[in-house]
Amino acid sequence: MSTDPMILQARQMLRCRQDALRTQRLSNARGVRFAPQEHQELVEVEAALVRIDEGCFGGCECCGGAIGRQRLLAVPEARYCLGCADRRRALAPGR
Repeated sequence: MSTDPMILQARQMLRCRQDALRTQRLSNARGVRFAPQEHQELVEVEAALVRIDEGCFGGCECCGGAIGRQRLLAVPEARYCLGCADRRRALAPGR
């Protein structure tokens, strides 16, 4: 387990978001709809927690470079560095 304070903070933020999304999903049984984007966010959050556990958190899945620490603190579930994320958005359908 990492002792890097940034990774510990990211893990805590991700777990809080995971708990909130799971609670929201459970309220679905009470008539509240769990939107597809919320489901996708939960998948991304859980994948980030796995990356932390596996020791590969913070690496860009596109170029292999490092995702900036500030980006990871702002968006701990980020899978891409800013450059790759911008390129992917530019190539996304509907742009």
